[in-house]
Amino acid sequence: MKTDFSDQIVFLNPEIYTNHGINFHMYKDAILRFRDQWFLSTPPPFQIQTSGSTGKPKTIEISKEQMEASASMTGQALGLTNSDNALVCLNTQYIAGKMMLARAFTIGMTAYILPPVANPFKNITKSLSISFTAMVPYQMKTTLEESPDKIGVLNQMKAILLGGAPVGHQLEESLQNIEAPVYSTYGMTETVSHIALRRLNSRNASPVYTVLPGISIGLDERSCLTIKGPVTRDETIITNDIVKLIPPGQFIWTGRIDNIINSGGVKIQIEELESSISGIFNTLGYTNRFMVTGIPDNCFGTSVVLLIEGIFAEDQKSRLYHELIQTVSKYEVPKKIFLIPEFSETATGKIDRIATTGLIFTQTPA
Repeated sequence: MKTDFSDQIVFLNPEIYTNHGINFHMYKDAILRFRDQWFLSTPPPFQIQTSGSTGKPKTIEISKEQMEASASMTGQALGLTNSDNALVCLNTQYIAGKMMLARAFTIGMTAYILPPVANPFKNITKSLSISFTAMVPYQMKTTLEESPDKIGVLNQMKAILLGGAPVGHQLEESLQNIEAPVYSTYGMTETVSHIALRRLNSRNASPVYTVLPGISIGLDERSCLTIKGPVTRDETIITNDIVKLIPPGQFIWTGRIDNIINSGGVKIQIEELESSISGIFNTLGYTNRFMVTGIPDNCFGTSVVLLIEGIFAEDQKSRLYHELIQTVSKYEVPKKIFLIPEFSETATGKIDRIATTGLIFTQTPA
């Protein structure tokens, strides 16, 4: 049985860092500083930077006690023990990566460290015996596309978490080939990573999120989710996420209240429309990233537009419009499509909606 958890960090192949332009020694030193602070008798609060996906990045303070509470809840929900190994392949500068380290320290798992590369399982073999990991959807998508032979490695795991961005229809279909449980996470820096999980694969797949033990949820007057528990110091956090509560302790996420487009008096939830478009892209075999936003319109106040990243041919656009007309309401059909060579991203690899929207004013509609 492990007794000295402070040494349970294994850094894998330094060449991987170099090959992706990451300074191995700086990355390693930052993780060891986090470890050293963690194991102080009375550690000061950790300074954690938010990702900036819904506003300007900021630094907030989170205590070790909050992080331990979050780690323990995840361990309990997923059945993780000190005989398990975790693969840490998220950026450890941010809460998702730091919480993978915190889970290893709290539960007693060995943490195998990789930089946040697109295909973290490329050089992972069954002999490493990984039990648990967390990735962004793009990492899972790339792994399945580039390394289908790693399905066996994924299948031996107790749980795989996907967070930080929506899981598209195409990826969700691909996840059905994985036997190990794969979960979508709901959470944010202010809740010390995820506070709820929903199963993405197998017969247990569901659109419903179930909160972790110890978390209480509710609704404010806007029908937005409120969260309270040891990870919030038992203070109520009010989110901007519109949800449908399914007592006890379950909810369906609809979208963000600040992602509603009011076009001619009709309210359109961006996330719901993007989910419909994701299904169309999957049916047509389109793999471009995309996003929906609103721009000023003289007639409607705001009109719905679609931004597509990369190359998108005229015949592809025609087929897309045909499917859109058949699938979504007339109010939701984008008035314009803009082709963006490359979307702006946050430091954690999410689409920066504000910056990417600004790019359309330098483009001609497709």
